Amino acid sequence: QVQLVESGGGLVEAGGSLTLSCAASGSIFGINLWGWYRQAPGKTRELVATITSSGTTNYADSVKGRFTISREFVKNTQSLLMNSLKPTDTAVYYCNARGVGSSGFFDSWGQGTQVTVSS
Repeated sequence: QVQLVESGGGLVEAGGSLTLSCAASGSIFGINLWGWYRQAPGKTRELVATITSSGTTNYADSVKGRFTISREFVKNTQSLLMNSLKPTDTAVYYCNARGVGSSGFFDSWGQGTQVTVSS
């Protein structure tokens, strides 16, 4: 069982910055893909950014140039630096990790952290 715990959400004014963090715990052999997703009220969950174990990143068009995803191998953590935040970035942000642990393949989600951007 792999658990993910997010931190760093909150309220920020438009144009501001926030950094979200996510820590994985449990019997983990390796995380192949980290990701951040978000869900705004009344909308479906959408991809924000992903990063592979080799460092290849992928971003939603709406956040390119503003958000930066990173990961730390040894600590099994990932972060999302969010700059130039817009009210449209308001959502619950979820951490995701896919990899292999003592129980085999896992695809785990965090509990979500609220990000609110005021205009």
